[in-house]
Amino acid sequence: MTVATPDPATAAHPEPAGVDNRVVVGGAALTWRTLPRPALPDPAAVLAQAAVHALAAARQHAVHGTELLLSTASRVDEAMRAELSEAGFSVTVVDDDGAHPSAPARARDADPGRLWLLTSGSTGRPKRVGHTLDTLTTVRADQPERTWLCPYAPGTYAWWQVVTLSLTQPGQHLVVVEPDELDDWPALAAAHGVDAASGTPTFWRRTLYRDAAALARVPLRQITLGGEPVDQAILDQLRDILPAARISWIYASSEVGASIVVHDGRAGFPVDWLDRETAGRPTLSVHDDELVITSPYHGAGLAGPVRTGDRVQVVDDRVLITGRLDSDEINVGGSKVSAGVVRGVLTGHPAVAWARVTGRRAPVLGRMVVAEVVLAPADGAGVPDEAALMRWCADRLPEHAVPRRIRVLTEIPVKETLKSDV
Repeated sequence: MTVATPDPATAAHPEPAGVDNRVVVGGAALTWRTLPRPALPDPAAVLAQAAVHALAAARQHAVHGTELLLSTASRVDEAMRAELSEAGFSVTVVDDDGAHPSAPARARDADPGRLWLLTSGSTGRPKRVGHTLDTLTTVRADQPERTWLCPYAPGTYAWWQVVTLSLTQPGQHLVVVEPDELDDWPALAAAHGVDAASGTPTFWRRTLYRDAAALARVPLRQITLGGEPVDQAILDQLRDILPAARISWIYASSEVGASIVVHDGRAGFPVDWLDRETAGRPTLSVHDDELVITSPYHGAGLAGPVRTGDRVQVVDDRVLITGRLDSDEINVGGSKVSAGVVRGVLTGHPAVAWARVTGRRAPVLGRMVVAEVVLAPADGAGVPDEAALMRWCADRLPEHAVPRRIRVLTEIPVKETLKSDV
C-alpha cells in the first residue's frame, strides 16, 4: 500500500543525532533539520534531480523509516524503472517542485526501516541489496569535529557512508559536490573549511592531474580512498602533496559493507589479517585468488561467506586487491597476467597519472596485453613515449606481461560513480 510520509510531528523515530550539522549543497548552507521535506510514498524509489533532493530523502528515511531506494535518474534506465515498479516501489522523481510519484505496477505493504542500494553493475546489470540505516552506519565511536567533502553519486554505498556519518554524529559537517563542480572541488572545499574528504582513486588522480597545487591548499586532515583497487603510487602521491593528513583506504561494497580499513600508507592489507576471527569484525579469506568476506555489515540475506568477485594477490606480507576476477586475468599464450599488477607498474612511473590495462586478441598468443595511459603534466623532465613506457615495464615485469601497445589519452575517464572501469 502506498501512503505519503507523515508529518514530522508524527515521526516514527527521533531526529538523528547529527540533525543540526551544517550541510552545504547547491551553493546553500543549510542543516539536516532545514533541508526540504518532500512527501514521499512508501515504499519509494526516489530519483533525485540534484544532491539536495537526495539528502532530503535520506533525512526523511531517518525520521520516518520510509522504505527507500535512492538513486539519480541517470543510473536508472526504463527497464530498471519497470522492474522497480513491478517490485512494488512507487518510482518518484524529486526536484525543486517536490515529489512526483508514479503508482507501482504491484502495490504492496512497505517494509519499515528498509533501505535499498543498487550495486555498481560492474558484473552486469545493477541489482538491489537491502540494508538498514544501522547496517550502513559503520562509524560509531565519537569522532573529532570535521567537515567532510562528499563527491559521490547519491544512493551509492560510498555516498551513504559519508551521509550516515553526518546524520548520526554531531560535529560531522558536510559539503556536497555536484557533478558540475567535480573539476574545481578544491576551491569549494577551501571556501567551506573542508578538512576531510572521501573519494575513489580515480577521483584523487583526476584532482592531482588537473591542479595538484589547488589540492595542496585544502587543509585536509583525513583522506579516504575506496571503490577501486588502491595502488602504492596514488598513496605516495597524496602523501607527498598532503603530508599532514591521515590517509586511509577502505574496502567496502553494497553486499558486505565496509570490511577493510587500512591506515599505514601501504597498498593492500597485512597477510596476517586473513582468516582471523574476531567478534563483531569481518573475517577475510582468499579462495582461488578471490577475496571472500564474512561481515557483520552485510546486506539482507547475505550472512556468511560472500564471494566478492575481486581478485587478490599475496605479495610478501601484503594482500593486494588487483581488480575484478572476470577482467583482471589476461591469458597470454598460456601464461596468466594480472591487469592490476601491470597497471600498478605503469602508474608507478613518475610521468603516468592514470592507466588502464586490458587484453586484446592476438594471433598465436590468443591475447596480448595493451594499455591506455594519461600522462602527468610535463615538469621539465620530458614526456615518455610508448617505447620508454614499454622499457619501464620490461624492467619490472616478465616478458609476456609487458604491454604491446600503449595509447595516450588526454583526460582521465570517469563515470558517475567516480570510477574508471579499471
